[in-house]
This record gives sequence, C-alpha cells and structure tokens, in this order.
Amino acid sequence: MRLDEELPELLPEWLPRQRWFAAKGRHVRSVAVASSTPLRTGGEPLLDHVLLAVDFADDSPVQHYQILVARREQPRGELEHVVIGPVGRHIAYDGLWDTAVTTWLLDAIRTGRTVGGIRFVPEPGAEIAEGVAGRVLGVEQSNTSVSWGEQSILKLFRRVQPGVNPDLELHRALRSVDSNEVAALQGAVEGVLHGEPVTLGMLQDFAANSAEGWAMAQASVRDLLAEGDLRADEVGGDFAAEASRLGETIAVVHAELREALATGEADPRTMAGAWHDRLDASVADVPALAACAEPIHAIYDAVAALAGPLPTQRVHGDLHLGQTLRTPHGWLVIDFEGEPAAPLAHRVRPDSPLRDVAGMLRSFDYAAFHQLSQWEQSGDWTDPDQDSQLVWRAREWADRNRSAFCDGYALRAGADPREQAVLLRAFELDKAVYEVVYETRFRPAWAPIPLASISRLTADAQSDAGV
Repeated sequence: MRLDEELPELLPEWLPRQRWFAAKGRHVRSVAVASSTPLRTGGEPLLDHVLLAVDFADDSPVQHYQILVARREQPRGELEHVVIGPVGRHIAYDGLWDTAVTTWLLDAIRTGRTVGGIRFVPEPGAEIAEGVAGRVLGVEQSNTSVSWGEQSILKLFRRVQPGVNPDLELHRALRSVDSNEVAALQGAVEGVLHGEPVTLGMLQDFAANSAEGWAMAQASVRDLLAEGDLRADEVGGDFAAEASRLGETIAVVHAELREALATGEADPRTMAGAWHDRLDASVADVPALAACAEPIHAIYDAVAALAGPLPTQRVHGDLHLGQTLRTPHGWLVIDFEGEPAAPLAHRVRPDSPLRDVAGMLRSFDYAAFHQLSQWEQSGDWTDPDQDSQLVWRAREWADRNRSAFCDGYALRAGADPREQAVLLRAFELDKAVYEVVYETRFRPAWAPIPLASISRLTADAQSDAGV
C-alpha cells in the first residue's frame, strides 16, 4: 500500500495528541491526504511533505494541517516520542525531530529548491546557517520552530489556510524598509492549496540571548508583590523603562508598515457596528458579560459618533507581551499572524494602529493580575472597590507600565494614543470581551482578569462622562 493509503488510518488518534492541533476536544471523523510530495526518495530517512484534510463529526469546515512525514525501518530512540505508526515495512514519524531531515530542509531553502508544488525560497542576500544541526524548540503550540545554532530559525505553520500568511507578508514588507524591529527574514517555504498560494514556513534570524517580554513583566510584578513597603518605581525589577522602550519600538514598526504597505480609512460607525455584533454574540456565549453589556455598548456608540473617517494601515493584529523579545540591542516584535481565531481575510485587513496599542495595554493588565491571582483569591481582587495592599500594588504596576508604554509610543509617533481616549478604550474593551470568551472556554481560572478590566474600563468611561 502507498503512504497516502496507510497514513490516514493512523492519524485520527495521533493528531489530537499533538500540541499544535487546533481542534482539541472535537471528534475527528476522518483524515485524508490532500496532497503528498516526496522530498527524499532514496536512503534513510524517506521524506514526504503531507498536507492533511481533517473532517469533523460536527460537520464544521475541514481543516488542513501539514506534516513532514519521515520513514525509517527502525527510528532512533530519540524519535520514539514523535512516531506516528507503521507504514509498510517502515515506521512513520514527524520528521522535524530528525537532524537528517532538518539538514535537508535548510539546504533546500539555501539553494532555492523546488519539488513538485513546494518552493523553498531564500531571501536575496540572506545569511542562512550552514554546518549545524537543527533543534526543535519546545515553546510554541500552534506552530513548530526549529533553530540552527544561533543564526537561523524556521517556523513551520502546522495549520495551513489558503492565502499568504500575514506573518510572512509583513516580514517581507518590513525587510524591504530595512526594519531593525523584527528578526530579519531569511527565506520561506511556499506551496499551493485549492489553487491558491499558501505559506508553509518562514526562516528568520535567530534572536540569540533574548528574553520574552511576558516573562520579564511577570518577574517584575513578582518583585513588587514580594516587597513589603516599596512602590513600583522603587523596586529593583521596575519594568517602566522597558515598557517605554517597547512603546517606541511599536511606534517605529507602525511607521515602517505605513512606509512599506498601503494605508486606508475606516468609517467609525462600521467599526462600532462590528464591535456591537461581537459583544452580542459573546454575551450569548458567556452570560457573565450580560451585566456589563450596556455600558460597553455605550462606549461603542461614542465611537460611532466620532467624526470620520479614521486612518487605517497594516498592523500586528494580536500584539501582547508574549509577542515581544528583549535582545541585548533592543526590543523585537514577533508573530505577525494576527488574531488566531479570525479568518485570514480579516487578519490582512488594514486597521487602526490603536488596536495594537490596546492589545499591549491589555497585556500589562494581564501580567499584573495573573501574577496577583497566584497570591490572592480572585474574589478578593475582581471587585473594583477592593483596596487590599496586593491589589493596590498590582494596579499601580499596571498603570505605571501602561503609562510608560504610551509615553514611549508618543515619543516616536509624534502623537499620544491617550489623546484618542474614546477610541482607545473601545479597542481595549473589544479585546477584553474576546478574552473573556477565550478564557471561559479554555482557561476558566483566568476569566476574572478581563472581567475585572471591563469593570474598570466602563467605570473610567462613566467617570470621564461625569456619571
């Protein structure tokens, strides 16, 4: 039997166990091989690029995933954890963990190889690693990354959707204007799905000796909460200077995206209408939102009343501290895929840069109150009138770093995002509503964080209006 006949029988059980599988908890009815491209046909390991079509019992749309399927008669011991199962006289496994596969893969990008419908495309002048073994990094969930020394890193997009992935598109655009705020693009792996181009992977400079923004912020909050009588600006781990530098970096990225790609305009009434619809759908999903729906709708109505149109451009679309890296030279922004649950057509639309600013402001709240939740029961800090010392400290940290970020952004952008308070607050609320739905579904213990933020944001809006 052929690979595309035997492999699908193994996958309904294997796929849901993979951390990158996006449909956990849903019953897989069947898995079919949508396409199979032999990459290595002699010796060991055999290697095929396999594009899967996953069908679900709830009749929801088919999802497509990719695997680099390697086959050996007897895989080495370190590959046992990625074994898929027997195929003919070989054992099939996820080839990204095999150094022979990653060596082949990097060489294919460096030399610009084309195999069937798959193109390995190096960027002009890129310095791609050579002579080092590839190593899978264990930090991602929806994708898989492989690094070669401290020079190159490949992100393989496990779920494949028709169209050019915005992560690749925006990195190419930023490379065209010599951006220093992202890890430089070295190459890509591209293919075809249903007659449309698809992005399979992208190779970038490896950000050596870097720290994730979320981890740095969490450490800063821990330092503050552990102190008995110091303010946020007196603690050794104060994050405000970094938050300000990060604000500058985001402002520069926005300016570079305006330079590289087209800009546009949006009608505030249309924007507010979309938020109203999302809020109504979210309340139906999460009844806990019903109590705050009326003041949120009022804030969206205030946006609809703004004089338009509003300037738009390409933005990150899912910006938070986890999408940033602090290197010895400054901040880098990563993962320009946009909001994961949104359709690709939505993720590539121009939007207000305030969406990214609001996303980062939400992330500072998350950093403070996620850490607080480890110290104090959620019922003690979700009440906006709660004034315990730890709650006061968490709010002080969040406010200080939110302000510092906006200061840095204003320094480079030439305009303070806080001057557009109505629009910025609405973007924050739209993000917080999305967060409540997400956390309720997947991390219920985290749901009080965005719910508490919604209470604060709506109370602030009423205070500003003199209510």
